[in-house]
Amino acid sequence: MSIRIATFNMENLFRRPTAFRLADPVKRKDILDDFAALATLLDLPVYRDQDKAEIARLIKKHRAYDTDPKNPPPPIFINQSRPGKDAGLFRTSGSGNSTTVEVTAKGRAAWAGWAELGQDDLDLDVVRNTGRVVSEVDADILLTVEVEDRLTLERFNTQVLAGALGRRPYPYALLIDGNDGRGIDIGILSRHPVTSVRSHIFDTDPESPAKRLFSRDCPEFEIHVNGTPLVILGNHLKSKFHDDPELRLAQATRVAEIYRAAMERTPHVIVAGDLNDTPDSDTAMVLRDTGLRDVMSHRTYRGLPGTHGECKSERDKLDYLLLSPELWPEIQHVGLETRGIFADDIKAFDTVTSKANAASDHAALYVDVDL
Repeated sequence: MSIRIATFNMENLFRRPTAFRLADPVKRKDILDDFAALATLLDLPVYRDQDKAEIARLIKKHRAYDTDPKNPPPPIFINQSRPGKDAGLFRTSGSGNSTTVEVTAKGRAAWAGWAELGQDDLDLDVVRNTGRVVSEVDADILLTVEVEDRLTLERFNTQVLAGALGRRPYPYALLIDGNDGRGIDIGILSRHPVTSVRSHIFDTDPESPAKRLFSRDCPEFEIHVNGTPLVILGNHLKSKFHDDPELRLAQATRVAEIYRAAMERTPHVIVAGDLNDTPDSDTAMVLRDTGLRDVMSHRTYRGLPGTHGECKSERDKLDYLLLSPELWPEIQHVGLETRGIFADDIKAFDTVTSKANAASDHAALYVDVDL
């Protein structure tokens, strides 16, 4: 039986921080740098006077005290629990430009909460374009990257695919929250039963045992296809934003270990997702050394060399379907759906008219295999 397996960095199935939408890179960097500084200050065990002054300055600068849903979301805000009077991090007086912020907590243990990047709601036009990509690929099993949570994935399944686009929904939609504080997770949509899932969110970094290894997770989805177990390892490795190639390589090395362990249970294993690195990188090499093979190197593939941005070269390739040796001979066809991208020389859907309403800046990669 032929089944289609795909991976797609959907990018738009989570509420993206407002800072990421800014066209001005200087303003975007200013917010992200301030957010990192504020998060570091908030974790101090004791707040000195100068720490309190800087915390208050950053809170006021970015309206981090303002969570009124009627107003545009602030670029940064403080999510905190106030079990009693003056039990939080700060108090305010005044309003508008005259707002005064006073930090009342003495240190990290004196209050419960954290700093967050402000987020926009999902853009329905963009999500519909994402749905068009998924609908056109029409995969039997789809690994979904950059999805906020399982309920968001399920709403996309029922309200967009089935509702707005009139396609049959997937009977199985599964996602386990990972380690990304922004809610960027890895899920799966399947027309075949998902019989088990193993999470690796608790794996630790060999170089820093106190830290989690995976930026998101490397979930192992076991799916039964006509009684035959198929294991898909979902991936979204460390981004090149604030790049850390050593961490990404450590993640890939662990994925290779997980792959070898999965092969002891079934010969049908696929490593899929966004590796955030190119085919000539150490990240990709570690996985190829296990015997895994990239479907875009198969003789049936005739598409563009990249999967991200303009897709013009292998420097634009970030997304992968890597098949075990036993699955490779069963490949029937490999394809890349690029019409959700808005870029030069790419023919997009008629509803994709700018980068603002593009389905994603990633293409959806798929393979048909005989199982």
